[in-house]
Amino acid sequence: MKVTIPAPNRRLGTFEWIGLVGLGGLLVGRYVPVARLIPFWGCVLREHTGWPCLGCGLTRVADRVAHFNIPGAWEANPLGTVFALLFAAAAVVTLLHFLFALPIPEVELEEREWRWVRIAFPLVLLVNYAYVVVHTRFPHLLA
Repeated sequence: MKVTIPAPNRRLGTFEWIGLVGLGGLLVGRYVPVARLIPFWGCVLREHTGWPCLGCGLTRVADRVAHFNIPGAWEANPLGTVFALLFAAAAVVTLLHFLFALPIPEVELEEREWRWVRIAFPLVLLVNYAYVVVHTRFPHLLA
């Protein structure tokens, strides 16, 4: 892994875009009741089969993280909560970057490290989905 720290700047790069998207998502989650405003909002797969999709619970995660209800967000979708918190952290760092020209370190992974990411992420996604399925379909197993 190679980490470089650039000179102070206010450039708009990939990380800053992620931070701005995170900020937008948290503001929507905080101030716009999406699930109540849009009548067709919901999981079509879950409505028709009773089984959750990979993204089930993400609207609740955004709403709960934006309202600082981290345990409730974790209950809805653990991996979604981790990513929502990472988006929130990216939003804070992006705001500091623009306000104070804070340099954001650039991280470059080697091929071997990318290989581990490509192996680990699907496994983490599978474990998260298993939790969401058990939590949704068989809640008595978690009690």
